[in-house]
Amino acid sequence: MNVSGLSPSSSAYASTLNRSMGSGAARTDGKSEKANSGELSPEDAAQVAKLKQIDRQVRQHEQAHLAAAGGMATSGASFTYKKGPDGVNYAVGGEVGISTAPGRTPEETIQRARTIRAAALAPADPSGQDRAVAAQAAKMEMEARMELAQQSQDNAPEAGN
Repeated sequence: MNVSGLSPSSSAYASTLNRSMGSGAARTDGKSEKANSGELSPEDAAQVAKLKQIDRQVRQHEQAHLAAAGGMATSGASFTYKKGPDGVNYAVGGEVGISTAPGRTPEETIQRARTIRAAALAPADPSGQDRAVAAQAAKMEMEARMELAQQSQDNAPEAGN
């Protein structure tokens, strides 16, 4: 399962991006005429500034997932990009792969679930996907605790003997 940092179609960043780009985003070559000559219009300059801000936020978000995941990360961050009017690609979405496999024992599964949950909720602004992964990890932990309790009950000496 992936801990998705930001989805281009559902994130607050992408929504802000789409509103700030307005109708200017429909250029066929992705650049304004002034960008080709090295100068940007005030609108394009504002768009580039917004893209830079979003890029920074997306990269920080994914780095938070990676830092909290530790050895459970199955991949580095991968990003979705949007080309700005200056011709540069800016990260507008991303995700980090994290193993959600249970452990060999209920105790190990509990520890893994805690790490998954911490990694999913590590960014200051967890996405809906992040929260879903955290909920799945909480369920995984609860099931492991129930299994552990059942094992303890099965191993307890019977009362009355």
